[in-house]
Amino acid sequence: DLLLNSCVSLMLFPRDGTGHLSPSSEPTCKLKAKFNLSGYKDVHKKKVVIGGMFPIHMRLAYSGGNTSRVPVSSGCEGFNFRTFRWTQTMLFAIDEINKRQDLLPDTDLGYVIYDSCYTISKAVEGTLTYLTGQDEAVPNYRCGDGAPLGALVGAGGSDLSIATARIMGLYHFPQVSYFSTCSALNSKFQFPTFLRTIPNDVHQSKAMARLVLHFGWTWVGLIAADDDYGKYGIKDFKELVEEAGVCVSFSETLPKVHSPEDMQRIVETVVESTAKVIVVFSSDVDLSPLIGELLRHNVTNRTWIASEAWVTSALINQPGVSSLLGGTLGFAVKRADIPGLQEYLLDVDPYDPLTEEFWETYFNCTLHMSRALRQSQLKANDSLSRAGQPEGMCSGKEPLTKINNTYWDVSQLRITYNVYKAVYAVAHALHNLEHCVDGNGPFTGKTCANISNFEPWQLMYYVKNVNYTVPHTGERVYFEDGDVEGYYDILNWQVDSLGELSYVTVGQYRASAKNSMTVRNDSIIWNNQETTVSSDSDTPTSICNEDCQPGTRKGIRQGEPVCCFDCVPCADGEFSNLTNARECILCHEEYWSNEAHDECVPKIIEFLAFGEPLGITLIVISAFGALLTIAVGVVFMVNVNTPLVKANDPLLSFSLLFGLVVTFLCSIVFLGQPQHWSCMTSQVALALGFALCLSSIMGKSQFFRKLLDLGNAVACTVWLLTLPPHPIKNMSTQGIKIILECHEGSVIFICCIFAYDIFLALLEPALPLLYYSCVTFGMLVFFIVWISFVPAYLSTRGKFMVAVQIFAILASSFGLLACIFLPKCYIILIKPERNTEELIRERSKPRDSALTGTSASLGTTATNINSTIASTAIDD
Repeated sequence: DLLLNSCVSLMLFPRDGTGHLSPSSEPTCKLKAKFNLSGYKDVHKKKVVIGGMFPIHMRLAYSGGNTSRVPVSSGCEGFNFRTFRWTQTMLFAIDEINKRQDLLPDTDLGYVIYDSCYTISKAVEGTLTYLTGQDEAVPNYRCGDGAPLGALVGAGGSDLSIATARIMGLYHFPQVSYFSTCSALNSKFQFPTFLRTIPNDVHQSKAMARLVLHFGWTWVGLIAADDDYGKYGIKDFKELVEEAGVCVSFSETLPKVHSPEDMQRIVETVVESTAKVIVVFSSDVDLSPLIGELLRHNVTNRTWIASEAWVTSALINQPGVSSLLGGTLGFAVKRADIPGLQEYLLDVDPYDPLTEEFWETYFNCTLHMSRALRQSQLKANDSLSRAGQPEGMCSGKEPLTKINNTYWDVSQLRITYNVYKAVYAVAHALHNLEHCVDGNGPFTGKTCANISNFEPWQLMYYVKNVNYTVPHTGERVYFEDGDVEGYYDILNWQVDSLGELSYVTVGQYRASAKNSMTVRNDSIIWNNQETTVSSDSDTPTSICNEDCQPGTRKGIRQGEPVCCFDCVPCADGEFSNLTNARECILCHEEYWSNEAHDECVPKIIEFLAFGEPLGITLIVISAFGALLTIAVGVVFMVNVNTPLVKANDPLLSFSLLFGLVVTFLCSIVFLGQPQHWSCMTSQVALALGFALCLSSIMGKSQFFRKLLDLGNAVACTVWLLTLPPHPIKNMSTQGIKIILECHEGSVIFICCIFAYDIFLALLEPALPLLYYSCVTFGMLVFFIVWISFVPAYLSTRGKFMVAVQIFAILASSFGLLACIFLPKCYIILIKPERNTEELIRERSKPRDSALTGTSASLGTTATNINSTIASTAIDD
C-alpha cells in the first residue's frame, strides 16, 4: 500500500532532484498494459451502481503473442447464448426493482457488467477496472466519480469467483455469486466478503454420493474440469463414496485449453473401463469437446451423473446426443418461473452495444455495412440482395421467436433464477442500508451509512444479514456463513415423443431434511430402455465384479481396488449365507456344509446297519457259517464212536467247533449302531473265540493250554473292568459323516490279547508232528486272511471298515472249518468204508524214525487228487 500510495502521489505531484515538488517534471508511474474489456454500463444519473460479471464468451481469442507494441490483453470469442440470458436477467431484475415503490423507492440502480470470458485473467481485469472506476486500473484508489458501487454479482464459475473474491475481500467489497459452488469458497478467512445464492458443492457431492449408493453402484469413473470447481467437487465426492466402499475405476481431468490428444486419451479410458457409471464435475464449456469426441466414437451404454453446471445446458443437449446422454441423472438447483422475463429477453434492440454481437451471432449476419461489404468482397461472386444491400447484412428486424435457441428458453430457469435472487439480495441490502434510523444503526455509535456515499464494508454488513422473500416464488432467502440451503432437483434426461431430450424431475435432495434424498425409481428411463415404465431389473449395474453369492467369499486381487475381487468357494465344512461375505464360517463339529455351502446341515450318521443289503449279506453268511459248524458238530456227535472221531479226540474237536461257532456269531454283534454292550461283547468274544480255536488246535499239553486260556480270560476281564471298549462318534475321519464305531478302550490290552492268538498261530506250523498236515494249511489260510486284512482295513473308512473286519473273521473261520473238518466229514459221510482202525493206524505212522509216540491231539485228514486219505491224530 505504501508503494502504491507513493506511486500515485508521484503521478499527481512529481518532484525534482532535491525532493521538492516539480509540476513540470515527468510522472514516474506509467501504465504497463491496456485492458481489452467487453464492458456494458448504465451509470448516468444513477444513485448506486451494481457490478456484474458474466462469462458471455467461452474463451480468449488468440492474440498472436506480438511484443513489438504496447501489450493489450486478448479479446474474447465464442458467444454463449445461455450466459447472455443470465446477463439479461440481471438487467431485467434491476429494471424491475427500479419500477417498484416498496423496494428502494428513492434510489435508481445502475449497472456495470464485464465479460469474464470463462478466464481468470479476464475476471481479474474486470474486477480491478470495476474497483478503480475507469478503464485503467489503479489499485487502492477509486479514480472514477459518480454513484457509489454497491456489490458485484458474479463472477461465474468457481475459479473466476475465487480470483475476484481474493481481490474483493481486500476491500471488504461484497460479492454475491450465482454460479460458483466450489467448497473452497467456504473459507471466510480467505474470502470474507463472498456470498452465493447457489448451494455449496459440499451438498452436491453428498447428494451424488447418496445417489450412487442408492442404486448400488460400486464401480464408477470420474471426470472433472481442470479448475477448483471440478477438483474440489470430485475430491469431496470421492472421499464420501470410498468411505462407503465404492471404488473409482478411473479419474480424468478435462483440459481448459482444448487438446485433441487429451480428448482421445479420455475417450479411450472411458471405452476401456468396465465402469458403466461416470460422474462429471464440469462446466458445459469444458465438457462440450469431450461429448463431441465420444459421439464420434459412438460410445453408448454409459450412465452419466451430471453436476449442476451442465445438467440443463443447451450447449451439451444438442441434437444427436440422446444415444450417449439419454438416461443421464443430474442435480439441478431450484427452478422457478419469472413472469415477464421472456418478453424482456425478446425485446432486444439490435443496435444497442450490449446486444449487437448477440444479434449478429443469433442471425449469422452483420449490422455494419463496412463489414458486410468486406465479407462480400471476399467471395468470388459478389452479389447484392434485392434491397441493394450486401449479402449477410442484418436488417435489424429479424424475428427472434422464429429460431429455437436457449437464449429465450425459460422452461428451465435455474442458474437464471440464482442471478435474479442475487440482484434482489443486493437490492434488499441497499434498501435496509437506506432506511436505517440514526441512533439504531449497526455501526459505531449506532450510526447509519449514507446511501449516496457509503463504504463497501458498510454494505457488506447488510448483505450478509439480508433476509427477504423472492418475488413471484415466495422463497425465503437468507445466508448462513455466506451460503444458502442445499436443495437440488434430481433430473433424468429422457427422450420425448419428438426424439428430443427433455429434463424430467425424478427426485429431490434437501440437505436440511431428515430424509434428505427421495428418488422415484419408477419415473426413471435409462439409456437402454424403450418403455416408459422402469423397474429394479432395468437399473444399470456398475460393478467391477458380480456379487459373491452365498456359499462363496471375497478373495482379494493383489494390486487392485477392493471392489475388484474373486469369488472363492467356501471349503468343505464351511459356509457363508450372506452376499459378498468376507469370510466363510466353520460349521459346528456335528454339522457339515451343504452342496451349495450356504448353510450347515447335520452330518450323516453312518454305521453298518442290520437292514441294509451289506448287513443282511453278512448276517446270512455268519448264520450259515455257524449252522454249518453246528452241523459238523452233529456229524461228529453221531459218529463219536467211529475210529476217525476217536483218533482226533472228540473233546478237543467239539471245543474247536464251539470256538468257531463263537467267532461266526460274534461277527453279527459288529453290526448295528454301536452300544456299550455290543462294543464289549464283539471285541472280547472275538478274542476269546479265536483263542479257544487256536488253543484247541495246539492242545498237545492240556496243562499248558489251560494255563494260556486262563491268562487270556483274566486279561479280558481286567480289560472289561478298567478300560472297556465303548461307542464313539468319529468326526475326523470323514468330514461329511459322523461314524459311529467302537473304541478299543485300551490299545495295550487289545494288543496283548490278540498277541496271544498270534503267538498260537505262529507256534503251530513249527510243530514237526503237524508238518504237511491239513492243520498247517488251515493256519496258512488264517495267516493269509489276516495279513490281507491289515492294509484293507486301514484303507477303508466308516461302515466298510466294519465290513472288512467281519469278512476277515468269516474268511478265517471258514478257512479253519474247511481245512480241518471238511476232509473228516468227507470220510465219515462219503467214504465210510475208509473209517477203520487199520487204515487210520497205517496212515498215522511217524514219518521220522526219530519221532515216536501217538499222533497229535486233534488230527486232520485230507484226500489228495488220487483219493489218498491221510489221517493225522492229535495226541492227548
